[in-house]
Amino acid sequence: MKGLNMRQRQALSYVVRKRYQKGPKKKKQRILDEFVINTGYNRNYASRILNSLEKPGRKKKHIIRKREYDLSVFYPLRKLWAAGDGICGKRLAPFLPELIRVLEKHREIQLEETVKQKLLTVSAATIDRILSATKRSYRLKHGKSTTKPGTLLRNQIPIRTFADWNENRPGFMEVDLVAFCGEAAEGEYVNGLNMTDVCTGWVLLGATMGKGQYGVHKEVAEGKQRLPFPLLGFDSDNGTEFINGILKRYCDQNQITFTRIRPYRKNDNCFVEQKNYTTLRRFLGYARYDTKEQLIIIKEILQLVEPYVNFFQPTMKLQEKQRVGARVKKKYDIAKTPYQRLLISEILNGEQKEELKILYETLNPMELKRSINKLQTKLRRTINYNLVEATNT
Repeated sequence: MKGLNMRQRQALSYVVRKRYQKGPKKKKQRILDEFVINTGYNRNYASRILNSLEKPGRKKKHIIRKREYDLSVFYPLRKLWAAGDGICGKRLAPFLPELIRVLEKHREIQLEETVKQKLLTVSAATIDRILSATKRSYRLKHGKSTTKPGTLLRNQIPIRTFADWNENRPGFMEVDLVAFCGEAAEGEYVNGLNMTDVCTGWVLLGATMGKGQYGVHKEVAEGKQRLPFPLLGFDSDNGTEFINGILKRYCDQNQITFTRIRPYRKNDNCFVEQKNYTTLRRFLGYARYDTKEQLIIIKEILQLVEPYVNFFQPTMKLQEKQRVGARVKKKYDIAKTPYQRLLISEILNGEQKEELKILYETLNPMELKRSINKLQTKLRRTINYNLVEATNT
């Protein structure tokens, strides 16, 4: 019976299956051996066929499960995702309970109890899958690096090592400038200042025209006044905007540890480098800004972005990294906002915690986003106006 076609094999399976399922164990073995010889099937596959209850020629039924996360969940989730500035599922999922509470308090969202329970139990992978089509429209290009090494005081400012700082305590900050020069680095243009606390991820944002020492020093000093905890350490790259006498004297007078990274090793300042996109590029883009009007608007935007990021942008911190052969396994903690990390750091006293909590309860992330979007539109109009002027001259 060799050389049976598929229809003949199915008919044989149907006949043999009845004898196989009714027979004792020893008889089943003989029937299975005979069935394997006649059909040429693998023994395991043949056993599954004879144990099944399907009739020959009948297709397997596919059970279509009812969709649990339907449109009633998708639209509120998309709004919550937008309120969190489009963060990934692993960062958004643990922050959803608090984000829902805040938005409901400010009457930005109204959820039925069943929908709310689904949102509170949805996994990070499901969030990313549901929002995958929505996320494709959020893309930005890459910018230019405009750092020029400063040699005047490099020997007086030590290269940072891990022994110099206590990175488990808030107050040690990495700092960087982000150039908004567009496609050309000539002339004077706006630079965004980003100061990021290594322990909590708390950010201080500012903007200055050009990369002058006085402008950078002014933004650093103003940022220090807004910081809810003492500034203990200051780590920069090797650019002249930081490696200068003004900033060195300022750090000495305020008992701030001033260090610098190794030349051409951007990963030494990885905490601030990864924040450059989420705090500056994401909100201001990669266009060229070189007018006073644009600088004023940018400062207004950053005044709103700073509390938005610190209070409503959860991040994950690397806890453990282990190499297994050629692969590196990384373990991260549960995503928390800089505000949440600051509260559990135990560096603030009761009065300071209460002040921060009062400020937090007054903030509405959706209102902050709307205000930021209005200013972004205003900023884009200045770019269009510049383009029109350039074509007319």
